[in-house]
Amino acid sequence: MALASRDGSGSARRLLRTMAAGLTLLALIACSPVYRNHGYTPSDVELALIEVGVDTRESVAAVVGRPSAAALLNDTGWYYVQSRWKHAGGRAPQEIDRQVVAISFDEGGVVSNVERFGLEDGRVIALSRRVTETNIRGVSFIGQLLSNLGQLRAADVVD
Repeated sequence: MALASRDGSGSARRLLRTMAAGLTLLALIACSPVYRNHGYTPSDVELALIEVGVDTRESVAAVVGRPSAAALLNDTGWYYVQSRWKHAGGRAPQEIDRQVVAISFDEGGVVSNVERFGLEDGRVIALSRRVTETNIRGVSFIGQLLSNLGQLRAADVVD
């Protein structure tokens, strides 16, 4: 035992064990999940202050604020969306909670309905994606520039 402590191999082993324990602890911390919250939904207390058939867009905005999303075509509703995501290590993020509050308005801008939906109420909706194809496939940038030169007429340049 006295020989091991004189040549430093005992302290080297302790150092290696400490470093291994530190690296293991660091790896465990790196793999612990991180939770992120996105968006905002009014609380049930705030929603209780909104009266169907009485409140208008302005009074709703004063109570709970304006949403970041509204009905696009006819502005018949306001939508408040909040979600909670779990990020764990190298795995893809997982949505663990979603709340959607929908406040509907009639033609006069008066509240007609207040609803709350959760993640379990959601459904997958296939989006229609329209993509405009370009007609310049296979033509380089220089080719596009030079092709326009052939379309110039003298009358376009000189009066």
